[in-house]
Amino acid sequence: MTALAAERATPRREGKFRNDPAAAAKKFYQGALVCLDASGNATPGATATTLIARGVCRYTVDNSAGSAGDLRVESEAGVFLFANSASTDAITRAEIGDDCYIVDDQTVAKTDGTGTRSKAGRILDVDSDGVYVEIR
Repeated sequence: MTALAAERATPRREGKFRNDPAAAAKKFYQGALVCLDASGNATPGATATTLIARGVCRYTVDNSAGSAGDLRVESEAGVFLFANSASTDAITRAEIGDDCYIVDDQTVAKTDGTGTRSKAGRILDVDSDGVYVEIR
C-alpha cells in the first residue's frame, strides 16, 4: 500500500445500522439484543463469554432451520431500554456510567457473573422500567 497521490471517493457507513449473517439455528425477535459470536455471526444475547454486543434487532428474523449465513440480521446501535437483572445483580443508579453485562436477549446485569457474561454496553440511566444501555 502507498499513500494517496490523487483524490479518492472513500466509502462511508453511518455506523448506526449493522447487517450481519445470522448464526445457524437461531431466531431473532424485533427488539432483542443482537451480538456477534466467535465466528462473526449474529446471535441473540445470552450468557456467554465470547459475545460482542452489536445493537437491537430491527426486524424479526427466523433462521432456526437455516445454516450460518443463510439469512442476515439488521441491528441498530444506540441507547436502548433493557430489563434489569434481579437480586444482588440488579443495576442501581449508583452504577450509571459503568459497564453492564448480557444475561439474555432482553436482560442486563451489574456483574459479569464471575466471568460468565459478555459486556452489553455502558449504563446511561436506570429507572423503574429498566436500564438504558449505550451499545456502540
